[in-house]
Amino acid sequence: MIRPENPCYIKLVNSWLILNSGGGPTPDKPEVLLETPPDLNKMSSFLNLRVADIWACYKQWSAKGAVFLTEPLDNHGHEWRCYMRDPDGYLIEVGQYTQMALDNFKKYAT
Repeated sequence: MIRPENPCYIKLVNSWLILNSGGGPTPDKPEVLLETPPDLNKMSSFLNLRVADIWACYKQWSAKGAVFLTEPLDNHGHEWRCYMRDPDGYLIEVGQYTQMALDNFKKYAT
């Protein structure tokens, strides 16, 4: 982590993940207000993360206080996934592709 909050900056290999907790309009979005939805069970979007070992991730993040809705579950043999909530209540999907899914992706790679 580069900066812990407001906004939070996380460097992942050669990418940056920037998490904003909300705020009012800015010059480049003059009529937009970013806020936590009033009903946390109705989402219009969520973040998807794919990890190499979902069970290790689930155990490590749970030990650090992450609250997951369920344990990782098998999604029809294509991936394992579970969902957690960030501190504002937004959903984050954590998944791991199975070998079957990876093999299917190779069919479409050019």
